[in-house]
Amino acid sequence: MVLLSGEWLGSVAVAVVIFLLLVDLMHRRARWAARYPPGPTPLPGLGNLLQLDFQDLPRSMGQLRRRYGNVFSLQMAWTPTVVLNGLAAVREVLVEQSEDTSDRPPSPVYQHLGLRPPSEGVILARYGHAWREQRRFSVSTMRNFGLGKKSLEQWVTEEASCLCAAFAAQDGSPFRPKELLNKAVSNVISSLIYARRFEYDDPQLTQMLDLMDTILKEESSLFRAMVGRVQQEIDEVIGQSRPPEMADQAHMPYTMAVIHEVQRFGDISPIGLPHMTSRDAEVQGYRIPKGTVLLTNLSSVLKDESCWKKPLRFYPEHFLDDQGRFVKKDAFIPFSAGRRVCLGEPLARMELFLFFTCLLQRFSFSVPAGQPRPSDHAEVASLAIPAPYQLCAVSR
Repeated sequence: MVLLSGEWLGSVAVAVVIFLLLVDLMHRRARWAARYPPGPTPLPGLGNLLQLDFQDLPRSMGQLRRRYGNVFSLQMAWTPTVVLNGLAAVREVLVEQSEDTSDRPPSPVYQHLGLRPPSEGVILARYGHAWREQRRFSVSTMRNFGLGKKSLEQWVTEEASCLCAAFAAQDGSPFRPKELLNKAVSNVISSLIYARRFEYDDPQLTQMLDLMDTILKEESSLFRAMVGRVQQEIDEVIGQSRPPEMADQAHMPYTMAVIHEVQRFGDISPIGLPHMTSRDAEVQGYRIPKGTVLLTNLSSVLKDESCWKKPLRFYPEHFLDDQGRFVKKDAFIPFSAGRRVCLGEPLARMELFLFFTCLLQRFSFSVPAGQPRPSDHAEVASLAIPAPYQLCAVSR
C-alpha cells in the first residue's frame, strides 16, 4: 500500500475547495441578473444563514428591510430566496401574481418525514392541476361536513358550553387555559370529521394533542384583550339567557374589533409558509427568476406603520371607524392571502367568535395574586407561541 503524501493530500484539498467554490458561484448566478433584489453578501456554502436569528426571524427581517427595502434577497445555503415586506409587495405576490407564485419549494425535511408526492396534502403540495383538484375537493368536502352551515355552528356552540363548564370547574383557582383551549378546538375538528367529540380527560385526546401541540395557538392569546367594554356589549346584545350566535357579530362592532386586533397583534404566523416562483416574475420592479423561494413577511403587514395607527400596541380602534362601526382592513391578513390562503379560515373565525364571547359572557378573568401578567412577547419559531401563564376564571 502506498501512503498518501502530505503534498498529494494538499493538492486534493485545494481541488475540492475550488470545486465547492465553483458550485457555490453557480448557485449564486441569479444574484448577477439585472434587476435582481438587493441583499446582504452571502458566505460561500452557508449563504446568509449566519446573518439570521432563527429564534426571532421577524426582527431579523425587519433589520434587513430597513437596510435593503421591501423586497430583498437572501441566499439560504445554496437556495436563492426573496423576502417580501409591506402590504403592496406581499399583496402583489400573493394575490395579483398568484398564478406564478403559488408553488411550494421541495423540502428534504418533509420528504424524510414521508411527506412526498402524493402524500404532501393540500398545504405542502406543489402548485398545479393536482393541487387545484385537491383544494377543490377539500373545500367541497368541508362544506358537506357542515362548514358554513348552521349545523357546524351548533357543534362549536356546544363545545363552547363544554369549555365554559371546564373553566367553571376550576372554581376560581389559578390554572393554565392553554390545554383546555387546545382540546376544545380539537374537538370541533373531531366533530367535523368524525361526528364525535372527546371528553377533556380522555387519554386519546391528550395523546393526539401531544402530537400536534404547536398547531393551535391563537386562542391562547385571547385573554390579553381588554374585556370590560366587550362584556358590556355582550350583555346588551346577547344577555345571559342564551349562548352567542354568529348572527350576533353584526351587532357587536367592538367585540369584533377586539377579536381582529388579537389576531393582528398576536401575529401567530409571522413569516407564513414559503412559496416558490413557477416562472419568471416581476415584483415591485425587481425580476425574480423561476424556482426562487419566496418568504412573505406577514408580520411586516400586520405591524406596518403606514396601515395601522398604533402598530406595536394593542388598539381595537384599528378596526372601528369614526362612528364606531366595525371595518375590516386590507392589511389584515393573519391567514395569508391568495390561492394558498388558509383552508380552515372560516372555521377559525367561527371558533374565535363563539369561544371568546361565550367565555366572556360567563366569566371575569384576573391574574392570580403574585403571578406576573401574561407577556406580550412570544417565542417565535414557525409560529409565535405565547409564554406560559395562569388565570383565574370567576363566574359573573
